[in-house]
Amino acid sequence: MQSVDHWLLLQFLLQLLSFVKFQHCRDAGWGAPDVYIHMCYSDITALYSERGMDTHDFPYGSATNSVEYPVITGLVMWGTSFLVTDKNNPYRNYFDMNLIFLILLLLGAALLVHSLNPEFSYLLPLSPAVVASLFINWDLWAVIAAIASLYFFARDKRNLSAVFLGISVATKFFPIVFLLPFALHSIYLRRIKNFLQYCAITLFTWLVINLPIAFTHFDGWSRFYTMNFTRQADWGSLWYALTKFGANVGALNYLAVVVTLVLILGLTIFYSEICKTRSPLHNLFLLIFLTMAAFTTINKVYSPQYVLWLTPFAVLALNDKKERSAFWIWQTGEALYHFAIWQYLAQFTGAKFGLPENWYLFFLLLRIATLIWFCIALMRSALALRSTTERSSKAPLLEFLSRATEGYA
Repeated sequence: MQSVDHWLLLQFLLQLLSFVKFQHCRDAGWGAPDVYIHMCYSDITALYSERGMDTHDFPYGSATNSVEYPVITGLVMWGTSFLVTDKNNPYRNYFDMNLIFLILLLLGAALLVHSLNPEFSYLLPLSPAVVASLFINWDLWAVIAAIASLYFFARDKRNLSAVFLGISVATKFFPIVFLLPFALHSIYLRRIKNFLQYCAITLFTWLVINLPIAFTHFDGWSRFYTMNFTRQADWGSLWYALTKFGANVGALNYLAVVVTLVLILGLTIFYSEICKTRSPLHNLFLLIFLTMAAFTTINKVYSPQYVLWLTPFAVLALNDKKERSAFWIWQTGEALYHFAIWQYLAQFTGAKFGLPENWYLFFLLLRIATLIWFCIALMRSALALRSTTERSSKAPLLEFLSRATEGYA
């Protein structure tokens, strides 16, 4: 019971520290460059009037000014706008209403992580980048649904897991990448039919949530997908750094697809090497984190709050205490980048001091390098568990893929 009390105390301290970080903007307002200098920028207040939440406009009613998020996030933005009662300071009131939900969501997500990997769950509330990013956006709505999908999957409630994955994809879309690890996991266990059923339920759930909006407000609903497909290299991404170094990434969408296919092949080969080591469930957690790390690395933008996507699944992927040092190296890279992005943006909004572009690019690449370092540490730890027989196998990938053609389980 004492350990649970300590764990709950850590959660409280995380939320308190994050609240303190954003307190300056709650008192002084969210004006630039103040919002960047004090690192308390939040999309919650920035989009309150820009997307018509202050007048309760339907989030997908406009073809040009609809919210740039999937359906559930848009409905959360809209729904919480009706909770605003302070007409003298509606921005802070709107922020506070969403803050309450985000605090509860983080607590729920932390409880799920604790139930799945209690040995390392304390790392989530201690992660500095999580503390720094907690109230930037509505991402935790998608994060908790994604973790819930793994929670139910681990308890062999696969249909319910698929429903929550569909909900998560309808909230932020990024958990769609879970399907690759689920596919490899199913191939190894010879459960291809179960995987197809899982995909069908996930798709059906997504369609149930999206079709009513798509049919009635297609232009507004499709804005999120159009923006992401046509978006060029943006803040925080590897591609943004490359453009600043003079590289030509004009065909970015096609280049990203090629890199994605290469990474998928690499992850498939890696999973074929480790699938006989440790438990299949823990290998699944590891592959999910590695897939998400690859996805965020090749994505065309990396927003500071994306660390909320990665950290819970990084904690679930941990299996050995020796991996913690690499985890902290990565978290340090994320925390330094969090500082760098806001100080870099400050110089564009009239701040007396700002971070020069060359230093911003340094911290951007440092963040990517520390993430890769952490991924390599996890992969080396998993590969080290292979037996001598498995190391000398001539064709582990072919043996692994042959399972996909065998009978269903």
